[in-house]
Amino acid sequence: MKHISILVPQGAILGSIEGPRQVFTEVNKFLNSIRQPALFKVQLVGLAREVPVAGGRYTVFTDVLTPDLAKTDLIIIPALDGDMVKTLEFNQEFIPWIKQQYSLGAEVASLCVGAFLLASTGLISGKQCATHWMAANAFRQMFPDVQLVEDKIITDEQGIYSSGGAFSYLNLILYLIEKYAGRNVAVFMSKAFQIDYQRNSQSPFMIFQGQKEHDDETIKKAQEYIENNLQERITVDELASMLALSRRNLERRFKKATSNSVVEYMQRVKIEAAKLSLESARENINEVMYNVGYTDPKAFRTTFKKITGLSPVQYRNKYVREMPVAV
Repeated sequence: MKHISILVPQGAILGSIEGPRQVFTEVNKFLNSIRQPALFKVQLVGLAREVPVAGGRYTVFTDVLTPDLAKTDLIIIPALDGDMVKTLEFNQEFIPWIKQQYSLGAEVASLCVGAFLLASTGLISGKQCATHWMAANAFRQMFPDVQLVEDKIITDEQGIYSSGGAFSYLNLILYLIEKYAGRNVAVFMSKAFQIDYQRNSQSPFMIFQGQKEHDDETIKKAQEYIENNLQERITVDELASMLALSRRNLERRFKKATSNSVVEYMQRVKIEAAKLSLESARENINEVMYNVGYTDPKAFRTTFKKITGLSPVQYRNKYVREMPVAV
């Protein structure tokens, strides 16, 4: 039987504790229904017997405390809420226990912004990690040595897993169930809980928010110029000249401040504007393309799909907002 330890940190998001517990427990029920033995022993593990979560709105009663649990097979780190620096301080006693368990052979999985607690252990330095796209800039600032992959729903590297934003953690839980219990059981769980089994990217859900939480005022001017001149085909050399910088210096400072190259930033700003236009259904795709400075339909489609994971037509069909009918 595989021992699963779902951590209960102070300030955790309740759903990302109860959701995994419910799904793993349901696997046991399903296996029993087909006359097979239960596969998982699921426990809620904390630093205290009673832990306030969801901003203190709820209290979770843990099954076992970390000092009393010598060995486990899989640690689930749920999503966290509130001021991340303070939340990590409240829960820092988890860190040596997680590291010790990993050294003893346990696997570790973080859900959504639980990635911050995972990264605090140092176990993913130099490794890939996913988190909620809205927390990406803060994560990069706090953990520059971790290879953040914004678009991925799941990462799997050397017994350490992470998931993308919000309820995409259910895709990681299914992934782990398939690994431990087989594909047939995972498919049954996807149907029972109505989880989209094949979703592997959070790109279609992302909203690009230009990273401006830095102190380089010259780069902020560059960002604002790009954002205010969507229809223009600005070159990096033109931007460097306007700011009285060498191209090399501009590229270096821009990447350091925003985590994007100048060209990547231009593309993402234009595609974000295109997404908003496509959602309104007022303009056709060619009009949207021209309004954000593209003249080549193939280049527009290629860039759009690279950033969102969908073609412009697919994106419109998925997210178009219906216009109210006048009566």
